[in-house]
Formats: sequence, C-alpha cells, structure tokens
Amino acid sequence: MKFLVEVENGREGKGDAPSVGPVYRSVYAKDGFPPPVPGMENCWDIFRMSVERNPDNRMLGRRKIVNGKAGEYTWLTYKQVYDLVLKVGGSLRSCGVTKGGRCGIYGANCPEWIISMEACNAHGIYCVPLYDTLGAGAVEFIICHAEVEIVFVEEKKIGEVLKTFPSSTKFLKKIVSFGNVTPDQREAVESFDLAIHSWDEFLSLGDNQLFDLPINQKTDISTIMYTSGTTGDPKGVLISNESIITLVAGVLRLLQSANEELRDDDVYLSYLPLAHIFDRVVEEMFIFTGASIGFWQGDVKLLVEDIAMLKPTIFCAVPRVLDRIYNGLQEKIRSGGFLKNKLFNFAYNYKLSNMQRGYKHEEAAGLFDRIVFSKVKQGLGGKVRIVLSGAAPLATHVESFLRVVTCAHVLQGFGLTETCAGTFVSLPNEFSMLGTVGPPVPNVDVRLESVPEMGYNALSDVPRGEICVRGKTLFSGYYKRDDLTNEVLIDGWFHTGDVGEWQKDGSMKIIDRKKNIFKLSQGEYVAVENLENIYGLVPGIDSIWIYGNSFEASLVAILNPNIAALERWAQENGISGDFSALCKNPKANEFILGELSKTAKAKKLKGFEFIKAIHLEPLPFDMDRDLLTPTYKKKRPQLLKYYQSVIDDLYKSIK
Repeated sequence: MKFLVEVENGREGKGDAPSVGPVYRSVYAKDGFPPPVPGMENCWDIFRMSVERNPDNRMLGRRKIVNGKAGEYTWLTYKQVYDLVLKVGGSLRSCGVTKGGRCGIYGANCPEWIISMEACNAHGIYCVPLYDTLGAGAVEFIICHAEVEIVFVEEKKIGEVLKTFPSSTKFLKKIVSFGNVTPDQREAVESFDLAIHSWDEFLSLGDNQLFDLPINQKTDISTIMYTSGTTGDPKGVLISNESIITLVAGVLRLLQSANEELRDDDVYLSYLPLAHIFDRVVEEMFIFTGASIGFWQGDVKLLVEDIAMLKPTIFCAVPRVLDRIYNGLQEKIRSGGFLKNKLFNFAYNYKLSNMQRGYKHEEAAGLFDRIVFSKVKQGLGGKVRIVLSGAAPLATHVESFLRVVTCAHVLQGFGLTETCAGTFVSLPNEFSMLGTVGPPVPNVDVRLESVPEMGYNALSDVPRGEICVRGKTLFSGYYKRDDLTNEVLIDGWFHTGDVGEWQKDGSMKIIDRKKNIFKLSQGEYVAVENLENIYGLVPGIDSIWIYGNSFEASLVAILNPNIAALERWAQENGISGDFSALCKNPKANEFILGELSKTAKAKKLKGFEFIKAIHLEPLPFDMDRDLLTPTYKKKRPQLLKYYQSVIDDLYKSIK
C-alpha cells in the first residue's frame, strides 16, 4: 500500500477475541512519528510562540455593524489579542479560578470565545465548551457534571444559563457576558448569590494584580469536550495538551510531505462550532501558523455573504453544508438554459477525465477553470485553495463534483473527539482517494479488528473491520466514567465503532457503523448506515432515515425530499400545491418510492434491503427537535420516539 508502512503483523482471534489486521502507519512516519515543535509543551505555547513570531499579523476579525448592516471585517492583531488574554487571565485568577479549575464557554464562535479559551490555556484551567446547539438540559448536565465554576456566555444565551438554576448554582459562582448584562439578568443572578459581569467589567477585575502563569505539563488536561452522543447523557472527553500538540506536529509533517503548507497570510472562516474538536484543532493550527481567523455573523442564511466579504483561503465544512452548496449549484446548472448546460457538462467531463488520468486539478482544464468554473470559485470568495470536509461521510458524487468545479483541493478527513479529530485525511491531487478519508495522519497507528457478526474480516483479501487507533493524540478518558473508558480503550487501542475498509493505495474507506446494525424478523442483519448512503444517492431526497426491527420483515423510511426536485416533478406532472401539500400527495410518495427501488435494483441490493413504505417529511431533521447531533449524525432512538406513530402507520400500510 503506497501510503502506508506495516509496523506489526495481524493475528488470528483467540477464544472470544476477534482477529486483528496488521498495524499500519503513514508512510510519512516510516522513520518514526514527528516530535512536537521545539519549545511547544502545551496549548498555551501554540499561541505564545505565534505571538512572538507574528505580533502584528491580523488574528481575529468580525464584521463591523454600521446602521444595522454588517460591513467590512475589523481585526485584532496577535499582540492585541495576547494583551486581552492576559487581562482575562488576571480576572479569572482574581475570582479564585486557578489551575485545574473549570471554565465553561457557551455561545457561537466569536473573538471573545478564543480569548477566553486562550486565558484558560495560559492558567491551566480546564476549558469546558457548552453546546451552542443543545438546549438547557445538556447545558445544565455539563455545568454540574464538570463542576464548572465560571461560565463565559454569549449575550443572547444568558437566559439559557439562567434556566439551569438552581441545580447549577451548587458549582457555578460567576457568569461573564461576551457583551452586556441587563438589569433583570443581574437581579436574577444575584438572587442566587452569584455574580454576573459584562465583558468590559470583567476585564477590569484583575487590574493592578500580578499573577504568575503556572507550569503546564504535556499530560495536563486542556479541555473537557462533551460529545453529544446519539444516546444517553453527553460524555466528557478529557483532552490533554499532549493530544493537541501531537496533532499539530503530525499535520505539519503531513502538509510538508504533500507539498502543501499553511501560510501566515491564510484566512479562515470560523463558523463550525468551536465547542467541537474539528473546529477547535483547525483553529489551533491557524493560530500556530499566524494566520487570520474571521468569524461569521452567527446566521447560516448570511454565511454566503460572510464568505464573499472575508474571502477565505481554507474552507472547512461538514457534509451538510457541502450538500447544500452542491444542490444549489445543480439547480443553477439546470435552470441555465440549453447552451450553458451543454458547455458546463462538456467542461465538467473534460476536466474530470483529466483528473482521473492523474492531472493535478490546476492543470486539468486551465481554460475551462477561467471561463466556466471561475464563477463557482467566486461563490466561495475567489481565494479558496483547500476545502476540508469532516465530522460525517461526504457522498462520493458530491465530493467528485466539488473536486472539479471549486478549483481547489477537496479533502475528506476522519476523526473523533476521542482521537483529537485528525486521524485520517485524503491527500491533494490523489483522485484515487475519492470516496475515502485518505491514509492515517503521521502521528497514529491504525489497525482493523474483525466484526464476525457483521461479516467483516480484518485478515481477508479486502480487509474490513472496526477501525482502532493508537497514539498520543488519544483522549485521557471519559470524565468520571471509567466504565465507559474501559469499554473503548483496550490495551492502548481506541475502538472507534466505525467500520472501515483498507484501499489498495493505503487510504481508508468508512463503510459502516458497528452499532448501527439490526436484525429483521426473518433473521437477516441490516447494516443501516450503508443502506442510507446508497439510498442517499437518489437526487430527489436530501436526507433519509431507515428503520427496521426484529419484529418486522421489511424496512420503512422517513425522508426529507429535495424541495426543488419535488416541485419540478409536480410541475412536469400537472400537480399543484405547496411543498407540504406535495409531501402528503400519494402520487409524490409513489414517485419517490419508485426512485428508491430503481436505485436498490441498480446497486443490486438484496430483497430485504428494499424499502417497502415511506413517509415524506417536509420539515428537515434538526437539532431543535433533538433528532440530530451537532455534527448532523442521526439520533436513532430519538427519531424513533418522535416518529413512532408514523412508523406504526407505515407498517400497517404494508400488511
């Protein structure tokens, strides 16, 4: 395998223990993993060293609001941010929060978020992000479970923190607003003998007091990052300084080996939640480089406008965002007229063919890049050179399309909070890695473990099994849950729960999820995520949730149709009504069920894998109803609870 080296042999299973495949690592680490950057012992050093190198570089930017409208980005330099971080750190210490204390941060990404985080890094205080996308129940749980003493909070989220009273007041002593505090909020907080400060008030609390920075060890915990999980309470993932600085060293080695690099004139749009590991480590990389981070306005409807104003050079996204971009572009192409359509398709197929033959994307169709695809590039601000997708699998047809039309490297990565995000990433200009997450980053060992009950064998000619990871990027355990830690961390190997397949070039393809398997009444096992990926190829649907259980012999599904596709079908077939009405129309149901069956036949699915009945849901699955995690993974138990009556009716309809 071109991009891997084998470091240990595989072995057959013994007793109840399944067989395991060989241990591999990146070819870029064949002579050993890269050491941490000299002088970098902890997360504070990432920022401190960058300030020393790049004091006058633009660091954090937000759009200035003039007469109620967002204008240009205004910037704080690295030195200005450093001075603010020292002030916040001094104020934290003056409030009695010391090394090992717990500090919550709650709100959408903004400069104050990063400033508060860096103040925690400086003083060895555990940074505990509170989910901006979850309701008060999870916020209350995290404050109490992590024993958070002080919380920084976005102005409009103060009310959500107040909802956690009185149970959270056992631990919480102080609230700091990223903006202002109303008299009513102050009265409510003070009635529980707590203090609340505006941002400016808090900055002055540490004036005229000097606090030495503590010595922060590599093994000290930097952050407790709660994963939303698809079942049960959130789990507090303990991430050490060493995990993050090991990741930084690995990514630097990877970029260097792939003839790519981050530069101090790079610009990054911060909109993916900082409360998640994906964005947190990406921003750590940009901070280390001395690059610029511009924040969105916090409204997804204004994201395109923010991109146009900021002109980012690196764009990170979750598949849901890229799916929207893809669907929007497809709709523009369809409505562009015959000649434009012909030109686009010719240009697309020409460039795709050249990229498949090994041409670099920038050399595959220079003329068409200028006259056809430049408009797509301008839609992303005009300067994007790398698009990185993470947090969930990106559909192959979307990835292929974006690789051609964005005039940028489109890379797919894979990792978990427990592995400090970056575990695999595809490489620039390697078109064979389409549909994979690439080879391992050069800071981890990886092996597959067989899953006999699902028919996956890590020692077969095409090795498949549960992805297991070993290395210093791994988490230090789940906070206060040794039982859960011991379930997934065995002999130094973290068991991800994701099923992968090694490709011939050494890249990894995610093919299944170990736990998302159920048995139908006739005894057949169904790997539901794999089926959802296949049925997700149907162009007329945006999202699909497939359900079955051991009391039923067939599968049913609830899906979100694509608005434009369904309305176009209705127009072509002389059917009237708004989107909600179309979703209730039996002919629309019949049409989409037929499209699903065509795909099932084309993909040669087994009879029991065909979907027998569907419900068209006009309202997209969302976090507000607790149907998705913040990284857009389906919460299957919650989906079943929410749609139980619909599921019951679907099964009645096919009996």
